[in-house]
Amino acid sequence: MRSPEGFEEFVAEASPRLLRTAFLLTRDAGHAEDLLQTALARAWRAWHRVVGDPEPYVRRIIVNTHATWWRRRWRGEEQTGELPERPGESPQNAVDEREWLWQALGRLPRKQRTVLVLRFYEDLTEPQVAELLGCSVGTVKSQASKALAKLRLDDTITTFEGVRR
Repeated sequence: MRSPEGFEEFVAEASPRLLRTAFLLTRDAGHAEDLLQTALARAWRAWHRVVGDPEPYVRRIIVNTHATWWRRRWRGEEQTGELPERPGESPQNAVDEREWLWQALGRLPRKQRTVLVLRFYEDLTEPQVAELLGCSVGTVKSQASKALAKLRLDDTITTFEGVRR
């Protein structure tokens, strides 16, 4: 079957621009090529109705086709590099772990607890913690070391099932 008059010239001249539009919509080279091919096939069937510049018409087909593909595609699952849950562990273990850690932190002296909270929960560097507390970096290091040693010796932590030593 022959192409409608002017269609082949239009495809040769406008394809790079239309492919760029398709790529920007899909963000994937293969999907962009498929989208453009589908749009051009639809434009070919309706070529006799196109009046004036056909590029906006084909661009509209690209946008509409992309929207249709996007609606039809199931988006309930996305691939990740790691599993969202560890097999065999119950979600309650995470709650239990937070609770015993919270209680163990509460048993630490105020300065040691403050250093651990700022250092590990707030993710501040040792110099930042030292500046915030108005002490030396060495004091921050020693307080953190003492606090972690006390946590290692805490009976509630050693009896908790989820703790690995």
